[in-house]
Amino acid sequence: MRLQIPIALGFLAGAFMIVQFFVPYYALQMYYEQLLDWAIIIGAFALVLGLGSLFRSHIDKIRSRHPDYIYSFVALISFAVMFFFGIFYGVNPRTTFDWIFNNIQVPLEATVFSLLAFFMASAAYRTFRARSVEATLLLVVAVIIMLGRVPITDYIKFVDIHGFSEWLMSIPATAAKRGILFGVALGIVATSLRILLGIERSHLGGGGGAGR
Repeated sequence: MRLQIPIALGFLAGAFMIVQFFVPYYALQMYYEQLLDWAIIIGAFALVLGLGSLFRSHIDKIRSRHPDYIYSFVALISFAVMFFFGIFYGVNPRTTFDWIFNNIQVPLEATVFSLLAFFMASAAYRTFRARSVEATLLLVVAVIIMLGRVPITDYIKFVDIHGFSEWLMSIPATAAKRGILFGVALGIVATSLRILLGIERSHLGGGGGAGR
């Protein structure tokens, strides 16, 4: 019963969501909106549980004197400060919360993304080395795309690199992207069916797939 009841509830909820999508009936739409409201409430509780897990993780690091426990102090203090100013003084523009966000959080994000550019360049160098036909093709296309995004190619008159770059992005790249999305959609359908039929039970606890 510990597994059968959650599996049955999951099957009924999933079947209802499928039926209401294909049957345009007012009552089904009303119940669908109520289920979405319940999902928002459950998501709020999940957020609280996530915050509790975050606090517990950082507190455990501080207690055990983990080598990076000082960052746990910073995380907890930052959370407390933002929570205090956000709850008692609001999050509107020109508030303390907004000032901290724009003058600390935004520059930190810009710093992280600027460092990410160097990691991406290093990964691209290792990936695009022409060791095979596919890698060579990927290297050539990447170079054309990058050249199509810089203004220096405006001085090259005998070939339209900008136009060719846009063609590569709008035709072959879009076709490949749609193929990947089709694959992802089929994977989602297969996983959803496994959950609805009770074959996939890892979300109910434990690391396995189909349970006994």
